[in-house]
Amino acid sequence: MEQQYDVVVIGGGAAGLSAAVTLGRALRSVLVIDAGEPRNAPAAGVHGFLSRDGMSPLDLLAVGREEVRKYGGSIVEGAAVAARSTAEPGPGAEPAFAVELADGRLVAARRLLVATGLKDVLPDIEGIRERWGKDVLHCPYCHGWEVRNKAIGILGSGPMSMHQALLFRQWSPDITLFLNGVVEPTEEEWDQLAARSITVVDGKVASLKAEHDALSGVTLESGQTIPVEAAVVGPRMEARSGVLESLGIQPAEHPMGVGHHVETTALGGATSVPGVWVAGNVTDLTGQVVAAAAAGNMAGAVINADLMVAETRMAVEAARQGSLATVR
Repeated sequence: MEQQYDVVVIGGGAAGLSAAVTLGRALRSVLVIDAGEPRNAPAAGVHGFLSRDGMSPLDLLAVGREEVRKYGGSIVEGAAVAARSTAEPGPGAEPAFAVELADGRLVAARRLLVATGLKDVLPDIEGIRERWGKDVLHCPYCHGWEVRNKAIGILGSGPMSMHQALLFRQWSPDITLFLNGVVEPTEEEWDQLAARSITVVDGKVASLKAEHDALSGVTLESGQTIPVEAAVVGPRMEARSGVLESLGIQPAEHPMGVGHHVETTALGGATSVPGVWVAGNVTDLTGQVVAAAAAGNMAGAVINADLMVAETRMAVEAARQGSLATVR
């Protein structure tokens, strides 16, 4: 380990880069390890981010990387595969870590921020992956405006499907809910669907049909194809938590039943392991890009404050030791 950083940030998305900028502006040495796999790469643009609406996700990250470097931060391409504590044994020891990259490199850190995001696990439906982020969507606040007034199919996939059907009705009067052998509306929910003029189709979904690089229909196992111009799915969202698990931090089932996330114990994303923080989708599965950036900003500030407290404590201890030496 040739150099020790105040903070190593694992993950080069909106959360990680935002934290690195905050730490750089606080005159901290910071390294961002970026695997180059942003969750929103398939999307044409970022939405709901004030002043950056419609900007390419990759362009947004490119600007963010330049801002990190502007404030003295470093960025290295690679995947962090594990981390371990290198702190001195004993109570009250100052946290310290070694992070291992896939190519065998090691970097040292006084503090860690893990902002590795999540993986969207899509239903096993032919054609869904190819259209994901284009006209197969999951969030109306991210993509609803782009499909407003179009024929939208809600693919039954989990506990959020009914909510999605009712929510997307805000953006279009032409909504079809495909039960897909997954969704079983209650009597009250049937009344809600009828009141909102939402068409319901029974039967398992087999595939999505596309023509001229645009979604055109949902095909059932029966062979019937229902025309749609956009499809909505609720993927299972799984935190990318491998590095955290190597430190003994295990992901937990999300309260909404939509996947696994890493729980935090305090403001700023502190985890159960001293010296380790999380920010962004690895802990907040439903957070949009702007929320991830805000979480990274907060995490950076809290980590800097934690380092300040440790440095102040060490300075006091050193001063006291100096006074004792002078008296003797």
